[in-house]
Amino acid sequence: MGPRRRLLKNPVAEAQQFRRRALLAFAIVVLALAGLALWYFRLQVWQHDAYAMRSEANRVRLQPVVPGRGLIFDRKGRILADNVPAYRLEVIPEDAGDPDQWLPQLAEIVELSPQDIETFQETRRATRGFRPVTLKLRVTEEEAASFAVDRWRYPGVELVPYLNRRYPHGALFSHIIGYVGRIDVDDLAELGEGKSALTHIGKTGLERAYEDVLRGEIGYEKIETNVDGRAMGEVGRVPAVPGADLRLSVDLDLQRAMVNAFGTMDGSAVAVDPRTGEVLAMVSLPGFDTNLFVNGISHADYATLTEDPSRPLFNRNVLGGGPPGSTVKPLIALAGLDSGLRTPQEETLSTGEFHLPGVRRGYRDSHAGGHGWVDLRESIAQSVNTYYYELAHEMGIERFSHYMHRYGFGERTGIDLLGENEGVVPSVEWKRANSSEPWYPGETVIAGIGQGYWIATALQLARATAAVADDGQLRRLHLVDARRDGYQAPWSPLAQAPPRSITDRPDHLQAVQEGMLETIHGRGTATAMARGAPYLMAGKTGTAQKISRQGELSVDPGSLPYHLRHQALFVGYAPADNPTIAVAVVVEHGGYGGSTAAPIARKVFDAWLLGKMPEPVPAEEPPEPSSAATATAPSPSPAASGARPAADPTP
Repeated sequence: MGPRRRLLKNPVAEAQQFRRRALLAFAIVVLALAGLALWYFRLQVWQHDAYAMRSEANRVRLQPVVPGRGLIFDRKGRILADNVPAYRLEVIPEDAGDPDQWLPQLAEIVELSPQDIETFQETRRATRGFRPVTLKLRVTEEEAASFAVDRWRYPGVELVPYLNRRYPHGALFSHIIGYVGRIDVDDLAELGEGKSALTHIGKTGLERAYEDVLRGEIGYEKIETNVDGRAMGEVGRVPAVPGADLRLSVDLDLQRAMVNAFGTMDGSAVAVDPRTGEVLAMVSLPGFDTNLFVNGISHADYATLTEDPSRPLFNRNVLGGGPPGSTVKPLIALAGLDSGLRTPQEETLSTGEFHLPGVRRGYRDSHAGGHGWVDLRESIAQSVNTYYYELAHEMGIERFSHYMHRYGFGERTGIDLLGENEGVVPSVEWKRANSSEPWYPGETVIAGIGQGYWIATALQLARATAAVADDGQLRRLHLVDARRDGYQAPWSPLAQAPPRSITDRPDHLQAVQEGMLETIHGRGTATAMARGAPYLMAGKTGTAQKISRQGELSVDPGSLPYHLRHQALFVGYAPADNPTIAVAVVVEHGGYGGSTAAPIARKVFDAWLLGKMPEPVPAEEPPEPSSAATATAPSPSPAASGARPAADPTP
């Protein structure tokens, strides 16, 4: 191998190589700086809002502010549902220390149930130590005062004020206003995002139907926190918007008078202003104290309500219903006139029994031998069954059903409560949809006296009666008259749907009105209620039978077992010459409408027109005291006491 060849340096090439490398390095530096500049530009400009929000969220915590719930007033401005100051007991676990050390001593001052303690312990274990945990939701004034004296002994335990829903009249409006209750998982799912701060929500009645209006809008406070999430102070606030107030058409005095008029009897009643469709009073008896549900009802109290055979939690007006009996005869008479099958002067012979062609079995009247020749007015006043057996048979069930729908049966009245029962107007189509049996002519006959498959609510009866009183104008029934958005704001009336007419013949309606007037002031079935009245009344009694009386012309309801006694009904309006109130009364197991339901209606009329309030009737053998004793407000339910009134056997 020869000697290694010696390489010669090339300064020009090396200089060019150095420049290329320097330029490449410079380009890399420039690109890096440009990328860094773009990155900073992205952070500072393009995504400024997002990162500023994150930064703010790390520093500021939003604490929700629950709005005050809207108030509910009667038509005269008297409060029916309000918010009262209350206290709950909250604990900051890290400040309070070991609960086993202080809980027993605190329980001697504030009554703590095992459920309160169990819930507190579970929540405490699942919550960071500096966040407050509720120990007891409702602290009485006496307990709050006792705790305030010894507060220094319990660091980390605080009384927190809040507004609690209160119903000052208890059971009196239980089925109208309803109640609020603790919010649950299902409620939160229905409400959606942003409502988790709420503690209560409307469960029944107007509280539920107008939840969106009464609830208001949640506000929040901006609380500055440190890196551990501890509150350092408030830095801003978005105020909550209180819920709107509601003014009802219901009158507190009339509501109380209606309840007292029932005494110890169970049932339902509705009073309506026929000129507007406003509900003036509405009761379902027995009622219950709605305050028991606000912060969670006890198992014992709930069992008392659910096991009561009188079903105090059941809203008879909205969810119930039954055969209307003879109370619908005026409307069937109107259908006979409008269909051309009858005239007001035309007389029909009542022999006391009606027979279908070719059928030996008859349909009897309430009077042996019948009423003789009667016209339309007398048929209403004396409640002549055979007149309506024959009329219904001639009309046929399809035409009969058509007219009853025209009068508002088989449809909702529009009352602003949820779940209203539509009832049932019997028809071939309805029976075909609900059974496999054909329609029989005898079913048409008994439909003519409000029996059989009929299901009508007191609301429907009151609405139809109000239409008769108001010259045929069928109106939507409603409880809420107006709302206001703030204490100083004016009341804004709620818009109502226009009425529809139930007849095109005023003379036909007048004949029906005269028949209802004779029911009370002539030779009718409710003449006793006219005694001493300084005003005219028009009405119709009714009896919905629990058992057939085809074998006996007269049955003393007092001789029957209580659960088999007839339902007593009455519908009417007053003053007959210028109606301002129409009522429907249903007395469960009351016997006969003329002797049981009509006197209740008279007391309601007197209360509204004369300001004469009936005295409450105490229940016989009152039950043992209980926080949830059902009541007909103010008297305990006879079902709770085991006592039942003896029905008047007078037909």
